[in-house]
Amino acid sequence: MKQVCLLGATGSIGSSTIGVLKQHPERFRLYAIAANKNWKKMAQIAREMNVECLCMFDEAAARELSKELGKPVLSGMDGLCELASDPKTDIVLNSLMGSVGCLPTLSAIRSSKHIALANKETLVMAGEVIQDALAANPKAYLTPVDSEHNAIFQCLADRPKEEVENLQITASGGPFREWPLEKFKDIRVEDALNHPVWSMGKKITIDSASMMNKGLEVIEAHFLFHIPYEQIQVVVHPQSRVHSLVQFRDGSLMAQLGAPDMKIPIQVALTWPERIPLQTERLNLAEVGTFTFFKPDLQKFRCLALAMECGKKAGLYTAVMNAANEVLVNAFLEKKIGFMDIPNGVERIVEKTPSVSGKLDLNTILEADAEARRQAMALI
Repeated sequence: MKQVCLLGATGSIGSSTIGVLKQHPERFRLYAIAANKNWKKMAQIAREMNVECLCMFDEAAARELSKELGKPVLSGMDGLCELASDPKTDIVLNSLMGSVGCLPTLSAIRSSKHIALANKETLVMAGEVIQDALAANPKAYLTPVDSEHNAIFQCLADRPKEEVENLQITASGGPFREWPLEKFKDIRVEDALNHPVWSMGKKITIDSASMMNKGLEVIEAHFLFHIPYEQIQVVVHPQSRVHSLVQFRDGSLMAQLGAPDMKIPIQVALTWPERIPLQTERLNLAEVGTFTFFKPDLQKFRCLALAMECGKKAGLYTAVMNAANEVLVNAFLEKKIGFMDIPNGVERIVEKTPSVSGKLDLNTILEADAEARRQAMALI
């Protein structure tokens, strides 16, 4: 019986994770959960799943949840890190949204946990720091939850990186893959939230519309699989049934296919290398009929190009880019700025990235993150 700590329990990944755990009560127990503000949904989950430990990032929400359940509730970043390092926890599934997920991941690594990682920003912000922490804590290990990285993980199946020619990360292309660039200035929030395939949280849905999410995934793949950026490609695949591919040096191209259901990669991340039954949709190739693939348009999707450039520059560039994007996406969702203000603003802020010498430490990264947020707010 594995004790699971679920960070981000009220989001879409959290809901899918609970769906997986319910199918395997003999294998998993939901021991601890955390979320930001939605204390009512947390109370519902806690009662239904008999959860022992809870944390709300928002202190006021923590007080409400404690009052509702009549038990102590942790709060803030200290609370998240305490849950992630709890001695009773076996697996930490981190599906927190944004940079808030970084420190809990580090806490879990330092406590030698198995981390099922769905928080892109952990590796985008602090990939080098995470790698160093894993090297210092060899009993800790990561399994990726994102469908693309989970697909690559399955295709590699623990093969050495020297056998890999390139990684090919698939992208749906979002709702604007067929829109001409001149129409991008007219994109409304409602348009950008209308994803053609996946049902996700608002922030990641906007990142999908701008294709920033693919840029973040390229950076994440670089650190997860230790593959140079020059060997990582993005290919647009509107049907979203081929979740990513690995080209091996012998000419073999391995792909992982499946229905667009996040329960599949979540369960793989929890149980690898074992495969156990899962009640979910099966992919019927005859019904799908045709798969199409094409290169992304980097003029239309400037965020993707920016992320790839920042990854190659390394240093603080990815942390600055990520922070600026988070703030600008939120401003777009609040209808304070236009869609094209996201890539334009990110580019302006990235140009001011300070140079660093020597190894990065987390404090330096967090300072750069905070400064980029201040600049983004000023720009808005």
